[in-house]
Amino acid sequence: MRYERRNIVAIYSDIIAELRRDKGIQQRDIAKHFGIAQSTYSMYETGVRRMSIEMLVEIAYYLDASVDYILGISTAPQPVGRKATNPYRENFF
Repeated sequence: MRYERRNIVAIYSDIIAELRRDKGIQQRDIAKHFGIAQSTYSMYETGVRRMSIEMLVEIAYYLDASVDYILGISTAPQPVGRKATNPYRENFF
């Protein structure tokens, strides 16, 4: 599969912003959930700041989307057979 040559930050920033808006969630609510400043989260959505892999996974889980979808690799927001709980969640933050 050939990956689109667009900047990866531009891809995920657009997608997380769209997912958040579609779910009716405010930036301040996500920032509070993760214990970060709203300005930090805003920079993720505008592409000014890169997020860690751990934050990417956590945001994907929070927004109920696959990491592949957020990175623009998949067109399916959720992976097939996604479980309701994340067995790895306790390892983050």
